Amino acid sequence: MKIIIAGAGAVGTHLAQLLAKENQDITLIDESEEKLSKVADNVDLLTLNAKPNSIHGLKDAGTKHADLFIAVTPDEMKNITCCMLAHSLGAKKTVARIDNAEYLNPEYKEVFKNFGINSLIFPEILAARDIAENIEHSWVRQWWEVHDGALIMLGIKLRETAEILNIPLKSLCGPNTCYHIVAIKRGDETIIPNGDTTLQLNDVAYFMTTKKHIEFIRKIVGKEEYEDVENVMIMGGGRTAFHTALFTADHMDVKIIESDAQRCIELNETLTNNEAMVIHGDARDSSLLLAEGIQRTQAFVALTRQSESNILACLTAKRLGVRKTVALVDNLEYVSMAEKLDIGTIINKKTIAASHIYQMMLDSDVTNVKCLTVADADVAEFEVKEGAKVTRKPVKDLGLPSGVTIGGLVRDGEGMQVNGMTQIQAGDSVVVFCQNMFIKKLDKYFS
Repeated sequence: MKIIIAGAGAVGTHLAQLLAKENQDITLIDESEEKLSKVADNVDLLTLNAKPNSIHGLKDAGTKHADLFIAVTPDEMKNITCCMLAHSLGAKKTVARIDNAEYLNPEYKEVFKNFGINSLIFPEILAARDIAENIEHSWVRQWWEVHDGALIMLGIKLRETAEILNIPLKSLCGPNTCYHIVAIKRGDETIIPNGDTTLQLNDVAYFMTTKKHIEFIRKIVGKEEYEDVENVMIMGGGRTAFHTALFTADHMDVKIIESDAQRCIELNETLTNNEAMVIHGDARDSSLLLAEGIQRTQAFVALTRQSESNILACLTAKRLGVRKTVALVDNLEYVSMAEKLDIGTIINKKTIAASHIYQMMLDSDVTNVKCLTVADADVAEFEVKEGAKVTRKPVKDLGLPSGVTIGGLVRDGEGMQVNGMTQIQAGDSVVVFCQNMFIKKLDKYFS
């Protein structure tokens, strides 16, 4: 597959590194020779030092033969222009990174389609939605709804209070069990479990279940005592913080602490008092946090541009008694460290954007892809086509690749658990967990 990425910034570089692992034909375009050389030293791909919105440059990159063109420069209009030009030159699919939320309005989808743009991504909004979900469900590390909530994926840190520690999964999970444990993060290792696997203290376990069994899961993992979130404190007033304030539930009181006075004025002009209270100050100052009532705060969210500051701020908030903390960690090298420090939920905009874009590479009808930020695994939702290989045999006889497991399926709008005897049918929506970037190998099973 020929993929052209315009923009060698943080998102573009991360995408190039991920896609290169799949031996795709990748060309990375950027005006900065320095940025390109840093990527080329570590990744097997072609680079082109040119303006991404230059027709001559796009032709040199081979846009005419591109299966996927991705524009992720920091300039929204440049990205839109790049995609329009790429489409005109023959690119089959295009994706543009934007920073104007209005463009995501469903009524404008056809407008952008007519421009030749197949998909728009706004990483800050995608991150804000994830953050809001995690605040709403304070006892989980990750919450993901599949097929309008017919299935729920929960990532949960297991503490001493969990009832399911040190028991083989074959003893815990039978054909009639209301959940399926599909992945485990243990230290630096990601495990796709089998029947002999046991859950251990401090594992992050990923459960697939249905909404009616959420409270049962909460009981067996020992999280019943976690209080619901009513007060949220956000450090940093950037775009991610702004949209997080908009997405949080109406019953929550939100405070945004921002160190830049001008940005505080802008936030006050765009947010109502019901959406958030904006405070000018430095949220790294413990005395300010105490003055603003952190002892009565159930969730603390650190969203500055500095990963280190966000990590340290969450550690401070935990020391001051906050149980639910969320940190934006854009530096991927810090994700593992942050997880070891047990700071809570980790949000990374690069992996969120990559998940959205990756599904466009697949030949199968994939409606959603989710990257598990702290684990080297991805989750994909496949719509099963008539005559697909997965419909011909029970799950146990499909010969799925090592490191792949089916977490559940949705049939006629109802979520169902999957076992070895399950017979998948055309029209089912199937949720698959797999080691990082193996999803492409599953195309032949579902298409």
